[in-house]
Amino acid sequence: MMGQDGRDLEALDDGTLMVLFGNGAPEAARLLTERLLPRAFRHAARVLGDRDGAEDVAQEAMVRLWKAAADWRKDGAAQPATWLHKVVANLVIDRLRRSGRSVEIGDQEFADPASGAEARLQEGARLSALDQALASLPERQRQAVVLRHIEGLSNPEIAEVLEIGVEAVESLTARGKRALKAALEGQKEALGYDT
Repeated sequence: MMGQDGRDLEALDDGTLMVLFGNGAPEAARLLTERLLPRAFRHAARVLGDRDGAEDVAQEAMVRLWKAAADWRKDGAAQPATWLHKVVANLVIDRLRRSGRSVEIGDQEFADPASGAEARLQEGARLSALDQALASLPERQRQAVVLRHIEGLSNPEIAEVLEIGVEAVESLTARGKRALKAALEGQKEALGYDT
């Protein structure tokens, strides 16, 4: 995708694209949306367990990102993806607290449609088991585990998103992984994993 100035926008980092959008380049916003919206949705879906709620959260987070574009500075500012995850994390927490409901994640279909029926069923069972195990974690552990092991953020990025120290992130993810392992331990054979 080429910008108004003839630059290949796809080669640019997210921070540069934010600055370009803030300066009036709508193609930069389109490219950032393609890059960041799926990540925001996955983060919200894994924590909320509600596809419609996750879509709302992801869209609201993107709107907030676009509102911040005019003041975005590439030097010294957070990366747009980190900033967006922070907004998603806060919106998810607000939504969970407002609803007062326990989080149940289920029936989300993320399996590859090109795979065979048996493989899709197996993958669906694995994802369902993971989602149920994630739902059993305390809110902060769930956020840390999703950001680290599903979204692939670094511990310093997660610390920034969750507004905690790196050591706290390490503790949350370690405890979350142990809890997930314990929750999934008895299901290895049923989920098609060799013991």
